[in-house]
Amino acid sequence: MKEFYELLGLTESATDEEITARYEELRDKCREDRWLDGEAGNEAARMLTKLEVAYKEIMSARKETSQNTEGKDAFEEVAELLRQGKISEAQTLLDNFNERGAEWHYMQAVVYYKKNWTNDSKKQLEIAIQMDPDNAKYRSAYGKLNAKKDYNQQSAHQQTAESQNPYTGDAGDEQMGGGNVCSDCLSCCYSVLCVNCLFNCCCGCR
Repeated sequence: MKEFYELLGLTESATDEEITARYEELRDKCREDRWLDGEAGNEAARMLTKLEVAYKEIMSARKETSQNTEGKDAFEEVAELLRQGKISEAQTLLDNFNERGAEWHYMQAVVYYKKNWTNDSKKQLEIAIQMDPDNAKYRSAYGKLNAKKDYNQQSAHQQTAESQNPYTGDAGDEQMGGGNVCSDCLSCCYSVLCVNCLFNCCCGCR
């Protein structure tokens, strides 16, 4: 399949619209050049046939991976499995995709997030953003995921400091700034952040 994309001068991350536009551009040129004298005309005719085959194969493969046997959007099915907590089944469905564009990597990021594989989830989001830089959904999820990682690191540092405080839990703790109110506030913010991230990653991909 890769050679078909190379024939069009595109990568596998190209959109359907880009593929069609490129195919039509090259096709029209070959149709004109095939009337040239000698080998130039013959080569243009051969290239025209190659272009038609490449375009047909690419679009056929994309249609196959975007729909299942019921005609239902496969990404919607992955999202539904994740909402039901069926992570393994969602992963199996993703593994069956032949074409893996930006949305595929986004959904893979969601699966990893559900497994608490934060670093892997982040990497998949980065790939999705590289493929589709203007996608607000991907960037929002990436920002919230980074915010969660930052909070976890700060929380771990705070817990270490509190464990070394000899006044923790005593009256002196409140006199030194009292970590309880701040801790409760951070816990609340953390909960809201996680809920937002979860809704954005799962429900947002409907």
